[in-house]
Amino acid sequence: MSNDAAEKTHRIRVGADVGGTFTDVVLLTEEDRLVTAKVPSTDDQSEGVLDGIRKACEKADVDPRDVDAFSHAMTVSTNALLEEDGARTALVTTEGFCDVLEIGRQDRPSLYDLNAEKPDPLVPRRRRFEVEERATPDGIETPPDPDSVREIAGRIRETEAESVAVSLLHAYADPGNEETVAEILREELDAPVSASHEVLAAFREYERSSTTAVDAYVTPKIDAYLGRLVERAEEAGVPAPLVMQSNGGIADAGTVREHAVTTCLSGPAAGVVGADATAESATDAAGLVTFDMGGTSSDVSLVRDGEVERTTEAEIGGRPVGTPMVDVTTVGAGGGSLAYVDSGGALRVGPESAGANPGPACYGKGGSEPTVTDANVVLGYLGGDTALGGELSLDAEAAREALADLADEADLSGPVEAARGVYRVANASMTRAVRAVTVERGHDPRNFALAAFGGAGPMHAAALADRLDVGRVVIPRACGVLSAFGLLAADETRDAVRTYRSSLDAADSADIESVLAELADEAKADLRNPDAASVTRHADLRYSGQSFELPVEVGESFDPRAVAERFHAAHETAHGYRMDEAVELVGLRARATIERETPDVAYSAEGDPRVGSREANFGEEVRETPVYRREALPAGEEVAGPAVCEQADSTVVVPPEWRAEVQADGTLVLKQEGER
Repeated sequence: MSNDAAEKTHRIRVGADVGGTFTDVVLLTEEDRLVTAKVPSTDDQSEGVLDGIRKACEKADVDPRDVDAFSHAMTVSTNALLEEDGARTALVTTEGFCDVLEIGRQDRPSLYDLNAEKPDPLVPRRRRFEVEERATPDGIETPPDPDSVREIAGRIRETEAESVAVSLLHAYADPGNEETVAEILREELDAPVSASHEVLAAFREYERSSTTAVDAYVTPKIDAYLGRLVERAEEAGVPAPLVMQSNGGIADAGTVREHAVTTCLSGPAAGVVGADATAESATDAAGLVTFDMGGTSSDVSLVRDGEVERTTEAEIGGRPVGTPMVDVTTVGAGGGSLAYVDSGGALRVGPESAGANPGPACYGKGGSEPTVTDANVVLGYLGGDTALGGELSLDAEAAREALADLADEADLSGPVEAARGVYRVANASMTRAVRAVTVERGHDPRNFALAAFGGAGPMHAAALADRLDVGRVVIPRACGVLSAFGLLAADETRDAVRTYRSSLDAADSADIESVLAELADEAKADLRNPDAASVTRHADLRYSGQSFELPVEVGESFDPRAVAERFHAAHETAHGYRMDEAVELVGLRARATIERETPDVAYSAEGDPRVGSREANFGEEVRETPVYRREALPAGEEVAGPAVCEQADSTVVVPPEWRAEVQADGTLVLKQEGER
């Protein structure tokens, strides 16, 4: 995103991100003043979103009807998959292939766990139907009989299916048969139909079928939710939402309702975009490791050379989703994650969460089980007078009681020792996630800065950096609501993909250019202003004999030698070596983007930054620790650790031997004393 490249088209913008515990809202005024709000997430997420927008508008003294643009990230798709609460879905596939979702890749979730189980298929066998037809990569051999498809439609109707996925053999290469089947089903059934050639026109039968099934599974919920949100927004005088997709770009609500699978990582993607927009300029490191710790989980991703890392090989709830998405690794360790002692006597954290209601014990809403947030209260990082979200006061005594019970169960000396253990265990889980996106992919984390955000992330960031030997932590000003802020910075984006198999040496450059042009047109077609879009083009490549591929940028013209060299370099970075083998082309991609202006937020400190002090635990030591109001720290100020910097939506912990520097835009950069 570039301020020079993107014309300023909106004066008052609002972004709303729904999390498991809180719904975060940011509002950018005409004067470039940033106003934030947090409200508890609601069962019907649209209610919480509009509540948050009204609250932000009230704080900013803005009429909701004066809002010019509204962007939104949600967890509807993610929750439907993780909680297995999507639509009753039917699958129509080629005769003999109805068990493709069940067979999968015949791999094990955990190689040495004899009790490991795969998740059940989204479509049970009683709702899987076979149609007699056949296509090959070279074309159609046997077309489907329309009457037999109508008969299948009748059987689907009897199952009371709410949605239908159609994935026929080799439809990525020639979709003719699948188009016929999908068209008849749409005529015969009062249910949405997801066709694989429209969802993911790529080879690999299992991944394509799984992605199509996921799309069908979440479409009714996404359609209903966005319908309610659009209606409520209209009643409030707010524009219809632009929705964050998993690829880090926004799209209008109508497009997303037709491509629901693109929202499976909506919220985490927004956070990475927000970190890229605000944190990278604060450091001269090779890139960022983004660390988003919310109420129920922590999400880790990578930004290299100004580009957010993306993947097409993600799994959500153990189910492959092949659409392009921000490459995020998630662990079940958030502020609300429950701490417990397992059957072997070991202290554990997550993935179960206390949620928003009743929440951690310190919320005072009736929760009694210990959580990571309770541990942070007992350790002194959060004080009894800290108001989460600017409103929720904390019950420190309830937190101590919960940790005391855990200490008894774990045979520890008391609540402080139990809190130290919970803090260390949570940090260990999050450290593994950081290593998964860095060390395991050929990147040295010491070359990156750690960008920490989310309500709980800045409390744990420096401790993670110590474990990873990372010398710099960047904490954006809007760290507690950065996913919502990222919505203001996100570009409008759409992806198109097609399988194209050829040896790179024998590749027909003219034909490849023709296919890339078609993909560019396809990607631009769904944008609100196609003529304003720029297009980037990629090729998926692998060495002969490999079963995985890497994407490399093609450039303005397809030059096989240049593309091959980019692939060799990418393979060496990812896997540590390059091979003297033939390179195969297996897929082509185009991404169309309309850039939006990155918000230029004004920052000015007001008032006395020092608000007091309290005892806080660092390692085995207890230190009297000064507490600051972050928004009162002026640009250029340095704060030596130990220190706690509080703001309405998050709390920053600066440990001993670290110092925090306030940047011109309010970003905090934490550095170790005697930095390497």
